[in-house]
Amino acid sequence: MAEVKHEIDFVEVKAEDIVGDRTHGWHLFTKATTWTIVAVGVLLVFLKTCAG
Repeated sequence: MAEVKHEIDFVEVKAEDIVGDRTHGWHLFTKATTWTIVAVGVLLVFLKTCAG
């Protein structure tokens, strides 16, 4: 059976990197949530006007 050699380079993880990643993720989450709420609102208004 063939042997697979793996080489992993470990890089120091700094607190600023972790905070930056979480902040970026939080901004993406809040933007997606805002647009989802707006889309649902528009859909409800559209359904109310069409279906009465």
